[in-house]
Amino acid sequence: MRKYIVISLLLAMLLAPATMDARKKKDKKLEKHRVEVENVVADVEQPMREIAVTDPAKQLYGEWDIVMLRNKKKVYTKERAYLYLDFNGGNKVYGCNGCNTINGLFQLSGNSLKFVDFISTEESCHNVTNEKTIMHALADVRRYTLEAQYNAQYLNLMNSKGNVIMVLKRHNLDAMNGAWLVKEINSENVSELGMRLVIDAVMQTIHGDTGCNIINGIITLDPTKDMAIQFEDLISGENDCERIDNETDLLLALETTVSCKRINQYEMALLDNKGNIVIMLQRITLR
Repeated sequence: MRKYIVISLLLAMLLAPATMDARKKKDKKLEKHRVEVENVVADVEQPMREIAVTDPAKQLYGEWDIVMLRNKKKVYTKERAYLYLDFNGGNKVYGCNGCNTINGLFQLSGNSLKFVDFISTEESCHNVTNEKTIMHALADVRRYTLEAQYNAQYLNLMNSKGNVIMVLKRHNLDAMNGAWLVKEINSENVSELGMRLVIDAVMQTIHGDTGCNIINGIITLDPTKDMAIQFEDLISGENDCERIDNETDLLLALETTVSCKRINQYEMALLDNKGNIVIMLQRITLR
């Protein structure tokens, strides 16, 4: 028995440097990639275009992110600030002011819009954008216009003087929610490896199985840009295996991602800042 223990210890000592070298190689590759990504220049934005509202119940229905307030101040809050306009439930509005859940009603006639009877929870938060600022702006809303940029739509809310006091953007990442098979990484077919990702754009989390390690991370959404999504704080397990290089390639591609594009009902592409497809995903059902 002692002989077998000694042999096991010797094997562990011999294999340990190889495992550490593989991990260091992976970490070094990831760090080099992060530096390269930070030096990328963003694309030039396209101008807004107006949209005629002919069917408000269809065009305005659903969830809208609050992205800007008076004087073009961007919204930074603890929780995602949004409104949901429910035409089927008696013109009800509900959502979050960046800290507390809110509920109320809206009155709509032509291009006139007014929010009334708001109630909210009473959690105490320390937001960069004060929740009271959002609530005061909602109370002043009297009119609206609808605009589009790329494939995203923006709802401009105005006061009685016609000044824009709040800008909402339609939440457009529901298509990313669910389980996915990693089909391609940088145009290389890797579907046989069985790497899977589970993405939750609402909770802003990503989980996955690379076939070597479990990975976890957070999702950052930029509601001011169309279909913008980034994966950050990605953490993988410490197992070393034959697929460690494939896992590293997946992590690098996820860190490169800045947006997504729906290919069809079953496929989604993740794109880098130049519009190149870095990952192709295929929708699957987890059992």
